[in-house]
Amino acid sequence: MSEMNEEVLDEAMENSTEENASETQTDENVTSTEETTETADTEEAENADTDSEDSDKKKSFFKKKKDKKDEQIEELTDKVKRQMAEFDNFRKRTEKEKSQMYDMGAKTIVEKILPVIDNFERGLAAVPEESKEDAFVVGMDKIYRQMLTVLEEAGVTPIEAVGAEFDPNFHNAVMHVEDETLGENVVAEELQKGYMYRDTVVRHSMVKVAN
Repeated sequence: MSEMNEEVLDEAMENSTEENASETQTDENVTSTEETTETADTEEAENADTDSEDSDKKKSFFKKKKDKKDEQIEELTDKVKRQMAEFDNFRKRTEKEKSQMYDMGAKTIVEKILPVIDNFERGLAAVPEESKEDAFVVGMDKIYRQMLTVLEEAGVTPIEAVGAEFDPNFHNAVMHVEDETLGENVVAEELQKGYMYRDTVVRHSMVKVAN
């Protein structure tokens, strides 16, 4: 009976030893598998990082090349725009200078013609009433009106004076009179007609101002 107990005990111990060995082997296999998986994951992550870095480097390389080309295009575009703007400013400035020179020349000519107009007006005003129908007087009057028409077409217009409020920008007051029929600072009489060339005063009206 004692021998049988010993044999059963030995078998139980052997079985326990085998189970422990099996469990140990299983644990070792699980640990090894986990380590292998972790190593594979790490390698994949490292490879992914490497691929990402390589891809970034390639993108950066091509981006740098593209940026340099774009910079050259932008520089050339900016240069062309500046040159076009400078040319446009030059063209506008030249046109303005030409216009100013033309206006100055026209104004000078008008200033020289105005005394002739004044003489026509004085001569016609001095003609007696009974002689106004004479052929000579009629011819002179037609020439005078033709000259006024030509000046008007060229942009020369007379300045309004009599009955208007005195304006130093257009009128030159040489006399003052008291006249109750007129308002204060009103032009009572025009002694010499003034003219404008477009928006510029060629000659101020010489006037007599009331009150």
